[in-house]
Amino acid sequence: MTGPLAAARPYVLLSCATSIDGYIDDATDERLMLSNDADLDRVDEVRAGCDAILVGAGTVRRDDPRLLVRCERRQAERVARGLPASPIRVTLTGCGDLGPDAQLFTVGDTERIVYSSSGAVEKTRHRLGELASVVDAGDPVDLARILADLAGRGVGRLLVEGGAGVHGQFLAAGLADELHLVVAPFFVGDRRAPRFVGEGRFPWHPGRRAKVVQARQIGDVVLIRYALSERCDLA
Repeated sequence: MTGPLAAARPYVLLSCATSIDGYIDDATDERLMLSNDADLDRVDEVRAGCDAILVGAGTVRRDDPRLLVRCERRQAERVARGLPASPIRVTLTGCGDLGPDAQLFTVGDTERIVYSSSGAVEKTRHRLGELASVVDAGDPVDLARILADLAGRGVGRLLVEGGAGVHGQFLAAGLADELHLVVAPFFVGDRRAPRFVGEGRFPWHPGRRAKVVQARQIGDVVLIRYALSERCDLA
């Protein structure tokens, strides 16, 4: 996306780890570890360079992430620049089924924003109380509306960490500038498991290929970095 609309929204970076066959988890109740310590540290550095981190409500319920910068040095560097130790934490929900005991709401003091479908705003506010700012994001939830609101809050760089449905929505809408895709060296081989994205119409296809700007090995995984728009920082 280019032009005034692109400039009015944050730079959007998608981050995901998959198996060789494109799965982001297996079908068990335990979380599948696709990355390694070195790559998790890289992700922490990426987090530290962003103004906000977004995941879907399904990821909050399933993985219970904290979405905080882990490295104390990186936290201190952010504070020295006049920023909070960790970026704003953001989630979106269509039904308002978010538990107030999730680590997103109970750990850390960084600002939290929940974008809710119009019909679930009151339910979400009732469930979360003062734990987060709940914002009406339309019905259904409108990603462009969310991005415009984040831009108005001073968010210039947004990291989207999942899950599959959220990644798919950003990609299908053409609202992603960059993708960091980490591939783990094994197969899941179970169609009951969630994939990186499902079926859909995406702006990148055999006639319009995304540009690979970096590919490098990190321990036993491979990071592939794709430019998805002309805004992609090629550094």
